[in-house]
Amino acid sequence: MKKSLATLLTALILFSCGWTPACIAEPTETDAVWEQVSEAYIYAFPLVLTNATKTMSTNTDGSVTGRAPVNQINHAKKLADASFRTVVTPNVDTLYSQAWLDIGAEPMVYVLPETDRFCNVQLLDAWTNTAAVLDRAGAYVIALPSWTGELPENVTRVDVPTETVWSIARVVLSGNEDLPNVYAIQDQMRLLPLSAYLAGGDYAAPTGTYAKENDFVPVNKVLSMTPAEFFNTANALMQVNPPADADKELLKKLSAINVGAGKTFDAALLGEGAAERWTQMLQGLRATLAADGAKYAQKLGQWIYYGKPIGDFGTEYTYRAMVALVGLGANTVDVAIYPKTAVDETGAALTGEKKYTLHFETLPPTLEGGFWSVTAYGEDDFLIDNSIDRYCINDRSGFKLNADGTLDIILSKDAPEDTSNWLPVSDGEFHLFMRIYVPDMTALDSWQPPVIREQ
Repeated sequence: MKKSLATLLTALILFSCGWTPACIAEPTETDAVWEQVSEAYIYAFPLVLTNATKTMSTNTDGSVTGRAPVNQINHAKKLADASFRTVVTPNVDTLYSQAWLDIGAEPMVYVLPETDRFCNVQLLDAWTNTAAVLDRAGAYVIALPSWTGELPENVTRVDVPTETVWSIARVVLSGNEDLPNVYAIQDQMRLLPLSAYLAGGDYAAPTGTYAKENDFVPVNKVLSMTPAEFFNTANALMQVNPPADADKELLKKLSAINVGAGKTFDAALLGEGAAERWTQMLQGLRATLAADGAKYAQKLGQWIYYGKPIGDFGTEYTYRAMVALVGLGANTVDVAIYPKTAVDETGAALTGEKKYTLHFETLPPTLEGGFWSVTAYGEDDFLIDNSIDRYCINDRSGFKLNADGTLDIILSKDAPEDTSNWLPVSDGEFHLFMRIYVPDMTALDSWQPPVIREQ
């Protein structure tokens, strides 16, 4: 019998506590300090993780593929396949063009070309909030709100509240044969300082640098930090990436442990056994975040996706930290939702030992320019190797509708006689993500989501 989500989360939290006497003893002054430490860690985690990701992603002198120096665009040149192991649950709908911007010295100009397809640029601030989405062709000046220079009439100003900006451009494509068309779009994207743009656009980007010590997995790097390393990194980052006005109340509270812009954290305040207690706190982090994040899970039939305020978190600090931990750079729901399921309509786990039909009464509702897909992943969260190199079925696939206009996708490890509607799965357990870009959220309320039935 399947345990409920609440039961599992409770068990995880109790396990992280370990049923030790400390879990039930009367709170002490040190306990109060650690409560603030935990709150401060959850608050600052997205900021520190963003910085670590920037450090790794810009760590190149040109000899490391898949990276680019600060203020330069790194274009992906191929879709992920079963050999891809860089990030979990990779997208096989779009090619990414990413850049890490530093707008402290002067604004940067992002030029987005005209396209014949879905193409937008998500701009995230250093706290993982989506500051803007560029979805029309044109020149955009990305600046701090305090910047007061003059701009020509043919550009659009976009304010981002932090000096660090992460831009993620997504361009949809229809398989590998469509790659040359996407490359043509990428070649027309430009990123350059405002001064160079105003001087006519001639700009030679500087060569970056490489340091071996900055070759790390960002989340592992952050989780391995000592208390002093973590909080002093956060304190320094807050000086150039200021917290939001809404954070003032929390920061006033956290100032008691010297967490805040320009402060110096002293690990001595953590008391005896600090290293062990710090480790215990981190071990319980996922359970703590999952318990809070469950409040934002939206049901869509047998599917679940994370809803508002994802991507624009406000003061929902625990939710923000959870999303950073499991999916840094999430879109807001008006841009995309990502419903997931790992069970069939009876609640039984999906497994390659069985064959299923994924039945759509109607296709996912999208607004103009939107698209949808269904992608299969193995237990390891990576794409599943298969004989036809197919990892998803989407609105650009050559599937066959039923006579009544419905759609049946075949989920099996072995190929059916007609592979038009076949989505290969693994031998063991697997799960599906349905990506809906530019969803029609009004129509979604009455839409009948697809169901998975064992054949």
